[in-house]
Amino acid sequence: MSARRNPHSGVIVVGLGRFGSHVADTLVHLEHEVLAIDHDAERVQRWANRIDRVVQADATEEGALSQLGAADLERAVVAIGASMEASVLSVLALVELGIPQIWARATSAEHAKILASVGAHHVIFPEAETGERLAHLIVSRMLDFIEFGDDFAIAKVRTPESLTGRPLAELAPEDRHGVRVVGVKLAGERFQAATDDSVLAPGSMLIVEGSIEQVQLFAALT
Repeated sequence: MSARRNPHSGVIVVGLGRFGSHVADTLVHLEHEVLAIDHDAERVQRWANRIDRVVQADATEEGALSQLGAADLERAVVAIGASMEASVLSVLALVELGIPQIWARATSAEHAKILASVGAHHVIFPEAETGERLAHLIVSRMLDFIEFGDDFAIAKVRTPESLTGRPLAELAPEDRHGVRVVGVKLAGERFQAATDDSVLAPGSMLIVEGSIEQVQLFAALT
């Protein structure tokens, strides 16, 4: 997938353990700039040649994050798992910088409640999320995403406003970026199998399938 870069497309990844490094590595492959931060010099050295910017720093310090230019970015992932205190303080520092979207890893229900209470917008459990899947969700407008082998994916997305009021049969492949709509959920109703006669209503959601690039381009319409 070739994502278009823009000044705010970068993502801050705090913590380069197994989960954080998978998130960062996938974001790089999606062609998003990554500012990776870890206090461990060995981890920083290990990833220095694979990630745009890898810095050894204390991400719990707002001043350190500000000096690194973190305030210019719009998304952050706090992937710290070994220290609940460092995790919470890093989220607080990012909140103080005004980062609009903060994803934070939780290791327990208690940890999750604390992260949410101090300002994390999305709390995740690595046992239920893979780093690759999370990376796709962070940088797109997909509501859910499952990637299969051979460059194939299924995603849940909001119906693009430009396509509402029209039955699926009237949508040309280029209108859909080549994806196939397989399910439609109207407001207040359950998901139903999509047919050529299904009319896309405002506020509805879709299940679509196609290549990873097609799915992401379609999600970007919303």
